[in-house]
Amino acid sequence: MAFWQHNLETMDRGELERLQQKRLKDTVDRAYRNVPFYHRIMVEKGITPGDISSLDDLGRLPLTRKANLRENYPFGLFAVPLEDVVRVHASSGTTGKPTVVGYTAGDIATWADMMARDFVMVGVERGDIFQNAVNYGFFTGGLGVHYGIERMGAMAVPSATGNTERQLEIMMDFNVTVLHCTPSYALYLAETAKEKGIIEELKLRIGCFGAEPWSEEARQELEAALGIKAYDSYGLSEMFGPGVAFECQEQDGLHIWEDHFIVEILDSDGESCAPGEPGELVLTSLSKQAMPLIRYHTGDVTYIMEDDCNCGRTSHRLHRFLGRADDMLVVRGINVFPSQIEDVLLKIPEIGDYFQVVLDRKRHGLDEISIKVEVKDEAFTGKLEDLSLMQRMVEARLKAVLNVRSKIELVEKGTIPRTAGKSQKIVDLRQI
Repeated sequence: MAFWQHNLETMDRGELERLQQKRLKDTVDRAYRNVPFYHRIMVEKGITPGDISSLDDLGRLPLTRKANLRENYPFGLFAVPLEDVVRVHASSGTTGKPTVVGYTAGDIATWADMMARDFVMVGVERGDIFQNAVNYGFFTGGLGVHYGIERMGAMAVPSATGNTERQLEIMMDFNVTVLHCTPSYALYLAETAKEKGIIEELKLRIGCFGAEPWSEEARQELEAALGIKAYDSYGLSEMFGPGVAFECQEQDGLHIWEDHFIVEILDSDGESCAPGEPGELVLTSLSKQAMPLIRYHTGDVTYIMEDDCNCGRTSHRLHRFLGRADDMLVVRGINVFPSQIEDVLLKIPEIGDYFQVVLDRKRHGLDEISIKVEVKDEAFTGKLEDLSLMQRMVEARLKAVLNVRSKIELVEKGTIPRTAGKSQKIVDLRQI
């Protein structure tokens, strides 16, 4: 079993918590002294850095939300002078100002080491050729992954996004062995490679996928189509970017690097969830120099898996993410996650890999959910009654899981738009 930072990845639990406690006290002290936002709200709560003497005091500290980043746009949450910031990234928001994050040279080195841990953990080696097919620029996924590839010594191929045929050409010509992109784009690459008859020419063995929710069924589909082992990754720009948590070769939960982050899972009332109980992931950064964040609400829903992992790493694992707390669909009072819909659809052999959910508010003020679903070519028999039967079957299976009725529209493969970035799986017309 290979490790990048063996001592840190296999640290005794007690030793790890002592390190967390030391770093938490330092983080709180720096935020209090250097970030006006934290100084103000800690004074309002009657807290000083001296009051934080152990991890048990974490709950006394203020919460941070994405709105606070926008309120302090662009550099108001930086804890170091601007001359010490060597890079900024920014999120792509649909409304208002983007959220801006900054990095010192030390942050960039820490981030590269976290990514190197992740890649070594899933079996990437120095001789691998690693194609990074995500957007570069303000999006953290491009440069964050790129620096990690170089850090651990594999060959970085910065193919970025777009031009699917060119992506596949690079994959074949360079004998690419590792691919990083969104899972929806990976499915499209596999679909295109199969149509062009070149799937057998690919040398891929590892796929690292993230930036959007995907299911176990999607993993199996990718592994079978591309002949790879597919691994889930998690990150957010507010906590460096990608690399915060990653699956190991056991493919049973994502190891979160607790020497860099303190993990909380909170319910909608802000109370701690029991192990195994889903809630919102709340993170406190412990090693970020330029922009430390305290008890940051990520909006991502998951739970902690406390059993030991066979890989030997001692950090807690997070279950595959169940969705977003803040884009959870509420349909007629029922909470629905897109991942639930995907889980049902991908278990039906006749259904393809792409779907799109449309929410609308019809007469009498009732919400309606319709789902456009692509059907595999071989499932079309030419008989309308067969399609009608399939439609009713899909609707019944979704009703059993979601507890809300949905209208299914079966469409031919290729009908739903493909994209190199995050697929638009949800179209909410209720706010228009």
